[in-house]
Amino acid sequence: MTGPPPDLTRIARKPRGRRGWLWIVLLRAALGAGAWALTTRAPASAISYDTTPVERGDLVVTVIATGTVQPTTRIDISSELSGTIAAVEVDFNDEVVVGQILARLDDTKLRARVSTVEAQLAAARARLTQAEATASETTETWTSTQELDARGLAVRATVVAAKAAHDRAIAAVEIARADLALAEASLSESQSDLAKAEIRSPIAGIVLDRAAEKGQIVAATLNAPILFTLAEDLSRMELQVDIDEADIGRVAVGNEATFTVDAHPGQSFPAKITQLRFAPEDTNGVVTYKAVLSVENDRRLLRPGMTATATITVDRQPEVLLVPMAALRYAPPIVEESSQSGRGLLGFIMPGRPQGQRQKVDGSSLWVLRGGKPVKVAVTPGASDGRMMAVASDDLAEGDPVITNQRETR
Repeated sequence: MTGPPPDLTRIARKPRGRRGWLWIVLLRAALGAGAWALTTRAPASAISYDTTPVERGDLVVTVIATGTVQPTTRIDISSELSGTIAAVEVDFNDEVVVGQILARLDDTKLRARVSTVEAQLAAARARLTQAEATASETTETWTSTQELDARGLAVRATVVAAKAAHDRAIAAVEIARADLALAEASLSESQSDLAKAEIRSPIAGIVLDRAAEKGQIVAATLNAPILFTLAEDLSRMELQVDIDEADIGRVAVGNEATFTVDAHPGQSFPAKITQLRFAPEDTNGVVTYKAVLSVENDRRLLRPGMTATATITVDRQPEVLLVPMAALRYAPPIVEESSQSGRGLLGFIMPGRPQGQRQKVDGSSLWVLRGGKPVKVAVTPGASDGRMMAVASDDLAEGDPVITNQRETR
């Protein structure tokens, strides 16, 4: 335990023996060291604060995402039949209507098949007529035979034969009707195949791509080649963007957005989220979710496949107090005087330097410069756009200088 400082007067008045001279030497050394420490110690540092005034205004929180512009409906068209393309009726960028012929296959064999089935149908109708006539005849015979048999005038064998003939005639009518139905179905199938030889547009839109060429052989397999790519009305399109998993919780259907494309620098286009898909997409370990935004394209400035950068507005707070994010991360150091650097006379003459450490920051307060000194003010943090944050506080007003940093000047 360090005692009180020595009484220098008493030391100076002691007899100047050998021990007295030793005390005088030590005293002079201590006084010299103290004087040297005082003269060589660095001058006290002055603290300069960086401040930013509190603003009042609208806070807009956004999420940035990239994607591509796509038609609302895009259809790839192939052929249901195998054959040779006899004619191509449309080209790139042609506008088409529902049912318009895009290409024709060689239908020679198909027409022949239709003619064959039509002939089979006519024969089936004739056989039905013949069977019905036979059935009518056997019905009359069977009726007469029954009357004779009732009066005991018919031979048993005659009755049995009449009954069998009648039953066979009725069965023949049913067979003829079934054959007629089969012929009608075959004709319908053949006519359908003949109609499919004309490849038609199922939508009204524009031809984005054409791979069909006259004379090309088409094989209708599971991997049938795509002959045409059509897009529905390009005056209404959609923007498909990838939302980072860290931002997907802030985005919702109905959020407004704007986006830009490289083809029209300096111009932004409005959009609105209409769908957020749950299926994740993993690209090199980065998980994203697809968002679909509706886009009006009346002037046809946007084309399918254009790369776009969208700014999605996820929150908007009007007339709030705004402070920079750095203000919520700042706290002045806690200054403490260290214990005396040594014991005895040197420790008394040469006190230690001040030491300090930063206070903990939890985002629930900031520091305002008032009267040249930092004053702690409690705040309730709100939304942030990454640079500014909305706060609420009874002790904070617009224009108050909040501290964002400090520097030491000599």
